[in-house]
This record gives sequence, C-alpha cells and structure tokens, in this order.
Amino acid sequence: MPSSNIIDAVPPAGAALPPFAVSLGDPAGIGPEIVAKSWVMRQARGLPPFFAVGDIASIRAVWLGPVARIDSPEEAAAVFDTALPCLQVAEAGDIVPGAPSVDGARTAFQALEVAVGLARSGSAAGIVTAPVGKEQLYGVGFTHPGQTEFVAERCGVAPHNAVMMLAGPSLKVVPITIHIALADVPSVLTIDLIRARALTTAKGLQRNFGIARPRLAVAGLNPHAGENGALGREEIDVIRPAIELLRADGLDIVGPLAADGMFHARAREAYDAALCMYHDQALIPIKTLNFDDGVNITLGLPIVRTSPDHGTAFGIAGTDAANPGAMMAALKMAAEAARARIAHG
Repeated sequence: MPSSNIIDAVPPAGAALPPFAVSLGDPAGIGPEIVAKSWVMRQARGLPPFFAVGDIASIRAVWLGPVARIDSPEEAAAVFDTALPCLQVAEAGDIVPGAPSVDGARTAFQALEVAVGLARSGSAAGIVTAPVGKEQLYGVGFTHPGQTEFVAERCGVAPHNAVMMLAGPSLKVVPITIHIALADVPSVLTIDLIRARALTTAKGLQRNFGIARPRLAVAGLNPHAGENGALGREEIDVIRPAIELLRADGLDIVGPLAADGMFHARAREAYDAALCMYHDQALIPIKTLNFDDGVNITLGLPIVRTSPDHGTAFGIAGTDAANPGAMMAALKMAAEAARARIAHG
C-alpha cells in the first residue's frame, strides 16, 4: 500500500541546490523547444541550473543552439553556462515535430522515469516535466491518468495524498476531482476526499510556498452553491460537512462559495488557494488569468515536481512559435519550492 511517510531528499540549510531534472516530454511536441528557449533566457529570468532528460535529437530537431551530452547530473553545472546539458535516454527514432510516434512515447516514458529517480535520490533538486501525449503513452504500457499519478506512485504516495495545484501570479487552484467525466463528479465527491485534498493543500502551501497559515476557499459544486438545496444537495450533504471537519482540524477555510463569484480580483485577495470541485471549474480561471505562466505543482510528494500548465501543442511543434513562459515559470517555482522546503525543515 503506498504511503506518504517518505523523507524529503533535500539538501541541508545553506547547501547549494543540485540542478533540476527536466524531462522533455513527447519529443514531437513543444517540450524540447520550450526547454531550449528557457536555457537561452536563463540569465534574464534568473532560472536555476537544470538539465534535460530525453533524446538530444529532439532538441536538435527544433533548435540550433549548443547542447552538451552529460552522463550524470553532477556534470550539468559545469556546462550549464555554455550549453544546454542533456542526459540521453532511449532514442526516439526519426523525430518529426508535430508527428507523435510510439518510439517517441517510449522515450518520454523513460525520461520521466529517470528524472523521478534522480530527484528521489537527491541527485536532482526536483523535476520539471514537459507535456506528454497520453494517447501515445497508453500504447507503450503507461497506465496512469497523467504524469502526476505516475510520479506519486513512483514516490510511494497514495493517490489521494498527491494533489495537483495550478499556480500563477494571480491565483492558485486545486481541483478536487480531475480527469473524470462531469457526470461522474457528484458520485466521486466524498467528505473524505475533500478533507484529504484540503489537508494536503494546506501543508503544501506551508512547505512549498512558505505560507505559515494558509487561507483556503472552497467552491460549491452547483450554481449559486446549491441555494440551500434548491439546486442540489452536494453542498449540504458533502461539501459543508467536510469544511466543518477541516475547521476542527485547525484550517482557516471558508465555503462552500458560489464559484462564479470567487475569481475576480477582490475575491482572490481573501484566500491563498481555491479548492474546486471539478477540472474545468479550476482550470478555466487559472488559464484565463495566467495562461502563459501557469504552473502545475504537485503537492504531497517527497520531491519537488512542477510542470507547465499546457499540453504538447503538436500543431505548432517545430514552427518556433511555442511560448516558453510557462516552462520558465515552472523552473522558477521549482527552485522556490525547493528553497522553501529547506527553510521549512
């Protein structure tokens, strides 16, 4: 049975952070391009040292800049100022940007596996995962709903203890349910699930963001938060009882709130993170406010893991049109989270 009782692999206070491992994602997607563009902007954006994990050929297919093949994370720091370090894994075969393949998916899978292992061992300060094509991954034996669930399993963390947070300069949101059909959400929502997600969120805000006493706001499921049962009973039967238990746990938490009034500027000043009942209720506001710099950070893990809050964008891969903003934000947030964890102890 997976457990979340794992000691963090972080350096002691005052020690320099090792470089971050960046899995390149699907080699036919925009991952290689945005990683390369992030390296170009490393000084201007104050990015931490990092190295790519994947097939060097996928970078060279979309970028003419310097790439240095490394055999270990320790070599990354020595070359980072002059070239993008890359730890080579299985070759993806003939790489055509925008044309995903089985070989490419296999390379993405192996890159993710290697990156997680390096972070768990402490050789990397954390991982940043570029986007993958799930349809292709499922064809090579990937059985998880997404990279978040895979990383959690490899870290020995139970699924309900690994929480996906989408964070940007204007907003932090957590979807209580994620990749399920909207029709299934009411039956999946339980008091225990909401409580587990909220507790992990509060602890994650403390450990990864240095917020001593996090303020949480919880959205209702139904329009107008159910209007006291007139538009649905989930708020009465599930969400409100969960909030009451969380208050008894000592959390600073409010709700259930009508979701349509939670995300304007004045409302956002009242909380540090919003807990939403389903995927789009969380992702529509974060992508509206922070589309180019939104970050997916996984809370509840013994390692730091972030990811750009966007997909593979096969349609623009290889055209030099990909915006690296979210990748750079993910790198910066990973570094901030790693330092916050050291300070938190």
